[in-house]
Amino acid sequence: MALIDVVKFNGLNSRDWIVYKHYAEDLSTSTQLIVSEGQVAVFLKGGRVCDIFGPGTYTLSTQNLPLLSALINLPYGGKTPFSAEIYYINTTTKLDLAWGTSDPIPLIDPKYNIRLRIRAFGQVGLKISNYQYFVTELIGSMNPSELVSYNKVLDFYKVFLISKVKTQIAQVIIEKGISALEISAHLDEISDKMSVLISKDFEKFGMTLVNFYIKSINFPDDDFDRVNALLEKKAEFEILGDQRYATSRTFDVYEGAAKNENGIAGAFAAGGMGIGAGAAIGGNMSPMQGVMSTPKQNDVYCPKCNAANAAGSKFCNTCGASIEEKEETMICPKCSAQLKKGSKFCNRCGASLDEKKCECGAKLELGVKFCSNCGRKVED
Repeated sequence: MALIDVVKFNGLNSRDWIVYKHYAEDLSTSTQLIVSEGQVAVFLKGGRVCDIFGPGTYTLSTQNLPLLSALINLPYGGKTPFSAEIYYINTTTKLDLAWGTSDPIPLIDPKYNIRLRIRAFGQVGLKISNYQYFVTELIGSMNPSELVSYNKVLDFYKVFLISKVKTQIAQVIIEKGISALEISAHLDEISDKMSVLISKDFEKFGMTLVNFYIKSINFPDDDFDRVNALLEKKAEFEILGDQRYATSRTFDVYEGAAKNENGIAGAFAAGGMGIGAGAAIGGNMSPMQGVMSTPKQNDVYCPKCNAANAAGSKFCNTCGASIEEKEETMICPKCSAQLKKGSKFCNRCGASLDEKKCECGAKLELGVKFCSNCGRKVED
């Protein structure tokens, strides 16, 4: 068995490593241990942490290996061989560890009532604070062969990390009733809550959470296209108003039908406003549209938007206004009762309502006592 004279790790000139298991296990009490700045060396025997060395140069002996020597009963003096596992740990802070949701988060947008899939991305900063916990709780379960990177350790945490991120994002959207499109304004709030929630989980494994950020929340392209289309229609509706927006949508239906030889009849059924809309817009339509939009003789016109509606309609199918015809009435000149226009006798006092003429031939209004043409007194 060849004993190792010097144990050292240069750190591979990289800050991405977090744990390095030194290949040397055959040591002696004269072996020299070198620990660089930003490192600690942890001695393990049988899975138990024995001794920890900070930056510096050491000659291994019973004096600086008190726990290990007690465990294996190292004698004093001489070049005594012994075996132990040595782990180098990176003590520098790693701030730029990237994380992201592997699968989109499905939810119903509370503002636009459409199904969206949300993806979140960000950074997390970590630092090893308790070397004993870290080696025994995390590295022991990972069983590293030689070198462990920060990203490999972060992968160990991603299951609970992403789960908590999904929960927090969904809670903010649902509880506050905000759209997923507006969630960016709440990234700092969510990040702060996440930092509090996950810091204790990292502490269990000897790590300190230095920072946690959600950098962006976005959607798959097809979801984003659907949202854009919805917002465009919403803006068009707000600009045009109820009636003009409905008219515009009807023309969209007709335009689509014109491209389909069998689609004309379906277009009128789908248009909702149908024939009356063309009549209300005026005479700027093509001959074909003019024929289709000619109203029937018994159609009734809306008093608000002048759209044609089927006879007997009570409300306009374009603007929703009431279009019921009001019955014309007349007043009895004798008792002032309200009667249907054209009545010949009052149904209250029985007075004759027939039109009268003066002896001079002038037409007499109901209820007058003298002729407005000759001044003759009118007989009752």
